[in-house]
Amino acid sequence: MTDDLKTSPAAPGDPDRPRRFVFVLLPNFTMLCFACAVEALRIANRMAGREIYSWVLAGDGGETASCSNGAVFKLDRDLDELSRDDMVMLCGGVDVQAASTRRLLNWLRREARRGVVTGGLCTAGYTLAKAGLLDGKRATIHWENQDSFAEEFEEVTLTRSVFVIDGKRITTAGGTASIDLMLKLIADDHGEDLANAVADQLIYTAIRTDQDTQRLSTPTRIGVRHPKLAQVIQAMEKAIEDPISPAILAERAGMSTRQLERLFRRYLNRSPKRYYMELRLSRARNLLMQTDMSVINVALACGFASPSHFSKCYRAHYKTTPYRERGSHGARPAAT
Repeated sequence: MTDDLKTSPAAPGDPDRPRRFVFVLLPNFTMLCFACAVEALRIANRMAGREIYSWVLAGDGGETASCSNGAVFKLDRDLDELSRDDMVMLCGGVDVQAASTRRLLNWLRREARRGVVTGGLCTAGYTLAKAGLLDGKRATIHWENQDSFAEEFEEVTLTRSVFVIDGKRITTAGGTASIDLMLKLIADDHGEDLANAVADQLIYTAIRTDQDTQRLSTPTRIGVRHPKLAQVIQAMEKAIEDPISPAILAERAGMSTRQLERLFRRYLNRSPKRYYMELRLSRARNLLMQTDMSVINVALACGFASPSHFSKCYRAHYKTTPYRERGSHGARPAAT
């Protein structure tokens, strides 16, 4: 399988040699995304009756790495040169920007030039993008980081899939998406029967593909199964920077503005205008906390014509100003 194919990366040339995964544990990585990935590989070995996969733990410094729940892992190696048959899996988590150090980025670029397949689990898609490895590629990242990612990396085609394989670049949405990715790789390497056996051992009854999205459907998230309400909310979510008036939203949904008002009052106990404002402010808060965008640019990205209006609305909702919100979380440290 060549790098031109947009499906699964090439497996090692020697079918009898275990494919080796190099898990690079970033500071404050999420244990779940790592555990799901490595356990799928362990069970694949067991079900195959031989070692078809191996793995090592690596990280900047090569000594230990702490995950976001406080557990500490002993690393096997530093950021050393790899075999071209290795598959790198970066494990990200909290504050991935600070974890994306200059040394790590340079190492990733070097290994990518040598043809190593490189993946980012959970928020580590940010690190791959920061290294320039996702330029012109399709990718995904945890839904909570999607807004800031889209603002910072316009050259990446961001999707909401649970995982994406684009040539030699792999990204996942985090959490249990690592299982879905590993089952896909296992199936490509050794067949669907083995992948299904691994899923059974994991009590994983609904295997997702790269066509599945990571968030719950709109009706499930809001707890209301009303098709027109879901349609309007989806339209709102797609038009944060250029808000659509309630009248136009109602017309597109085939109802009057008054009917739209009654629908929101009945099911969400707020007006369409209030709900839309909360969506925009929520995205603004994400951008303030996850990016270095100026308050003015955050305001514009969330559909506010002026910083003063944005600040007034933000304070009314969150009981603090955008400037204080940014200050309370401190400036993001630059990569070192």
